[in-house]
Amino acid sequence: MAQPPAGLRADARRNYERLLAEARSAFAAHGTDTSLEDVARRAGLGIGTLYRHFPNRHALLSAVFEDAVSDLLARSRDLLTDPEPCTALVTWLREIVTHAGEYRGLARALMSVSHDVDSALARCSNPMREAGAALLARAQQAGAVRTDVSIGDLLQLTNAIALAAEETPDDPDLADRLLTLTLRGLKAVPG
Repeated sequence: MAQPPAGLRADARRNYERLLAEARSAFAAHGTDTSLEDVARRAGLGIGTLYRHFPNRHALLSAVFEDAVSDLLARSRDLLTDPEPCTALVTWLREIVTHAGEYRGLARALMSVSHDVDSALARCSNPMREAGAALLARAQQAGAVRTDVSIGDLLQLTNAIALAAEETPDDPDLADRLLTLTLRGLKAVPG
């Protein structure tokens, strides 16, 4: 779980934790565009308290999704030993799409920081990029994935797939079909 900054007083630590709990709940129920004022109100705090802990929406999103990112990073390390590098990459990409679909608006937020390395949300995005790059490099070295594919492109595609699935909730298989179609385009073609 995201940890409050070191050195906080006990009451400030409790406020931080309440804000995170309410943000998780609100983002899951209503999406990441949920009013920050509503998050603060649900936590029984003022908006100023929220902004003291999280200066902007991306900082709050980063803290909320830190746990899920940690799980995805651990999973990527496990998959680095998979004897099938391409299967490992595909498995990890599917898990990213699933994760992004847990909170409406997350895929859009992640896409918005793909080129903003200074964003608080980039704190989650950058380690994911590094983890994915290692899986992609293994698949490329095995000759299973084209060498002109970049991890940035793959992460943008997975976020776009998650966003498309979010916008089409009446088609639960859409994300899997789109990811399968995308993955077919990644395969190395013998030349």
